[in-house]
Amino acid sequence: MSDRLAVLPQYLLPKQALTHFAGFVASRERGWVTTEIIRRFVAKYRVNMSEALNPDIASYATFNDFFTRALQPGARPLAPADLVCPVDGAISQFGAIARDQLLQAKGHNYSTKALVGGDQALAAQFQDGHFATIYLSPKDYHRIHMPCEGRLTRMIHVPGDLFSVNPATARGVPGLFARNERVVCVFESARGPFVLVLVGATIVGSMATVWHGVVNPPRGKAVREWHYPASGQPEVVLKQGQEMGRFLLGSTVVLLFPKGPLRFNPDWAPGRTVRLGEAMAMATATRQGAA
Repeated sequence: MSDRLAVLPQYLLPKQALTHFAGFVASRERGWVTTEIIRRFVAKYRVNMSEALNPDIASYATFNDFFTRALQPGARPLAPADLVCPVDGAISQFGAIARDQLLQAKGHNYSTKALVGGDQALAAQFQDGHFATIYLSPKDYHRIHMPCEGRLTRMIHVPGDLFSVNPATARGVPGLFARNERVVCVFESARGPFVLVLVGATIVGSMATVWHGVVNPPRGKAVREWHYPASGQPEVVLKQGQEMGRFLLGSTVVLLFPKGPLRFNPDWAPGRTVRLGEAMAMATATRQGAA
């Protein structure tokens, strides 16, 4: 069966209702029921609880507490690289942005403008730049960390669909990452601006950042935007490897970097499993005068 045929049922499913229900269930304290759900999840997806700061399944009050569990200190050391991988997951695609086009899967491209919610001025900063897309499966650690030090300048919540983001759906749904609900985080770094996009999916109850908390819900129809620093508030500056957000149930991250000399890890390839903190890319020059 072709990937397009395989994803046809997703067009018919009540994805918003399913996601709302999943978020409701995952956030409730249900005692032994919660423990049994977690136990079965760990067994089905072979979750490595030995890495968790708290490996005791029975101690998690909600499924969300388990799903967003912290790792033990030192579980993900940072490589000596300009850019480190921000998550545990699998590489979907990465490489050069062709003018404003990103590769989603064979035969499918989408634009930087669509990805960031229609802001042409923001998208133009990544013309002929670089990108990386990483898929987080259910078994993965679901906190997102910084690929490099960055100062937050904007956050944009873009409402949208809630298709699955697994590899088969990426091959079968045109413009998937630019049509699903997403949170666009814009940073300034020593090498210029970069964007880290948290892409929602079916059953992803919500996405959260360390500076804002839960971004969705609410799920409206209009784009929402925040500028930083907020009035009367200090700047949000996060170090390389520092947590910046998390998914409450799994999804995908997309990173955008501007045009310039950037060499991705030669071991990277689509489909390869990656871990938080491993080398993602090296820049061969540093922009002068950046914050």
